[in-house]
Amino acid sequence: MELKTKIHAEDGKQEITITREFDLPLALLFKAYEEPELVEQWMGNKVIKLENKAHGSYQFEKRDPQGNLLFSANGVIHEFSPNQQIIRTFEMENTPFPVQLEFLTFEALNENTSKLTMHVIYKSVAHRDQMLQLPFAQGINMAHNLLQKVLNPFK
Repeated sequence: MELKTKIHAEDGKQEITITREFDLPLALLFKAYEEPELVEQWMGNKVIKLENKAHGSYQFEKRDPQGNLLFSANGVIHEFSPNQQIIRTFEMENTPFPVQLEFLTFEALNENTSKLTMHVIYKSVAHRDQMLQLPFAQGINMAHNLLQKVLNPFK
């Protein structure tokens, strides 16, 4: 089955580009990244903090049913332009991966569809390649599929 979320990674570069077209209006797609309740639904993580502003920050975590911490991530929001762009750092805590820089661009394709482009820059080519060896593509595709499903009723 072909993944709807596309990941482009050129050999020898420390970056990737992730693109996905959604059957959602631009404002609704952006809202999925802006509202903590929606972020929790499609990401499957608890939003501890989400300050949607320049120099704001965020923190997410995921726990198992027994309450054990499985995953924690945080970052700084450098730019927040509603319905246009979010520039942020992303760091997975307690992992060998260093912080990465993410440029999220939101684009209306027409009245009912929109596109998300994520340009992600890693510290090194080795770190990028390490990330790509994980089930990263399947995970982000699953999250984006859930984003579409969660927001469909709001269309």
